[in-house]
Amino acid sequence: MPRTGRRPGAGGTREKILAAARSQFAGHGYEGATIRGIAASARVDPKLVLHYFETKDGLFRMALDFPFDPAQAIPGLLEPGLAGLGIRLARFFIDLWDSPAGARAHALVRSVVASENAAALMRDFVSREILTRLAQALELDHPQTRASLAASQLVGLAMLRYVVKVEPLASARADRLARWIGPTLQRYFTDADAITPRVGSRS
Repeated sequence: MPRTGRRPGAGGTREKILAAARSQFAGHGYEGATIRGIAASARVDPKLVLHYFETKDGLFRMALDFPFDPAQAIPGLLEPGLAGLGIRLARFFIDLWDSPAGARAHALVRSVVASENAAALMRDFVSREILTRLAQALELDHPQTRASLAASQLVGLAMLRYVVKVEPLASARADRLARWIGPTLQRYFTDADAITPRVGSRS
């Protein structure tokens, strides 16, 4: 777990590292950003970055300030198997967003509208940290493509339900909303035609 204790004067250093990390992750993506690059941008020693955040994954999650750790959530989504995954995934996100902890996620979704950096961080987090991990754990083909398609649905849902507040999405019960969007998510994870053009298709 990333360290939470502070040494004298540590608050400013930690925030400088987080600001540099957000810029580097947004500009280069998770794979392109490096601890050395983030440290150089923050003008600190790379060892200090690891002192506060321990790993690149830990730094990424803290930079995004998302209200849960994917490593803890994914096993529960996977345990029942592939059947019903779409509805479980939709319900998981809706319940999270509707909870008190979801307020932080709402703020992030709102920031996506005004900030390309925030949009890049959100795309990378939802796709890489959550959905690609799911697809890889299930040993599905084209995991990144499937994850990106599922992310488009979930991020779009968050925008319409919590920011734009389009009805009936804004006031729908969580279970009903999960039943509406779940089959689409399920298709992205299970249907070969969802990612492979059919013979004779122009795409």
